Amino acid sequence: MGHHHGYQGWWGHMGGPTQRGIVTYMLSPFEQKPFAGALNNAIFNTSRRVASQIPYVGVAFGLGYLIYSGANKYHAHLTSKAGHAEAGDH
Repeated sequence: MGHHHGYQGWWGHMGGPTQRGIVTYMLSPFEQKPFAGALNNAIFNTSRRVASQIPYVGVAFGLGYLIYSGANKYHAHLTSKAGHAEAGDH
């Protein structure tokens, strides 16, 4: 029985010539944490951004609330007995 020269090894070790020109790169274990501190940074960055928008959003919200509450009071007055008497409907 002669030795067969085709398949000579196990999973990638086929017995052929070594390959040249293949470059492999590795990261150190300290660089392999892409989300290290992401949650902490997200919380503080989000709170800083929200706090910087409070003056703009607060003024718009306050103005909208004043208009809404004034309109509700005016509507309640118009639908009351005094409002009907003032308008002369009854």
